[in-house]
Amino acid sequence: MHAIPFTKMNGTGNDFILINNMSGAYDMVKDPAFVRAVCRRMVSLGADGLICVEPSTRCDFAWRFFNADGSEAEMCGNGARCAARFAVEKGIAGPDLAFETRAGVIRAQVAGSRVRVGLSAPGGFESIRLAVDGRELEVHCLNTGVPHALLFVDDLENAPVETLGRTVRYHERFAPKGTNVNFVSQLRDNMLHIRTYERGVEAETLACGTGSVASALIAAALGRVVLPAVLQTRGGEQLQVDAESARPPFGRVYLEGGTRRVCDGMLCAEAWE
Repeated sequence: MHAIPFTKMNGTGNDFILINNMSGAYDMVKDPAFVRAVCRRMVSLGADGLICVEPSTRCDFAWRFFNADGSEAEMCGNGARCAARFAVEKGIAGPDLAFETRAGVIRAQVAGSRVRVGLSAPGGFESIRLAVDGRELEVHCLNTGVPHALLFVDDLENAPVETLGRTVRYHERFAPKGTNVNFVSQLRDNMLHIRTYERGVEAETLACGTGSVASALIAAALGRVVLPAVLQTRGGEQLQVDAESARPPFGRVYLEGGTRRVCDGMLCAEAWE
């Protein structure tokens, strides 16, 4: 195979390679080695992850979502918003749609570049004391399709997101799969500022949809914010999070924000060889 059609999209700072595999002609794109190769920045197309859109017997489509390191993830909030818009613009689904993920069925509404997704029910909310480098940290945990840990900080700009984020991500408490790690400060009653160390990317990203959802719900459960909450991301854009209840089990949960269709093209064989 010499070339594969792709679309590059961006959801609040997270960038993704999306491939329409409704025909089944591009199954090779699900190979972890292929994903790692094409997601490499500077030497290939580069992205935080790759999304493969496939047929479904019960929804408009199904997706396979891969992190940049080739690992497959159950869910990605910003990826879900990009996938929904991609499906609409490719004629795969209408603007009110549903698709299958490993975290369950995701429903979405697409209005131009703005997309709202209803995520699978979160679970596992708990606050713990975590021993890290000889000190104890208060960490709040919630699974929003993928696991997240949250640390509230006063000085977000100087927070050790890369170093402490990596340490918490690989902490034995979260073994063997690890966790995403969010650093959060409060801007006002319903607004949080967030930075995230993402599992699978193994670095800080400009935004994380499921991390923003986890952070908003945790902050609401602790009485720190009023829903709907607004999350100011590292990339400078904002996400809005709402839920049926501000207390666990939260009920239906929603993530809304903008998306960008950056380009369409052909991945040449040299991008992955």
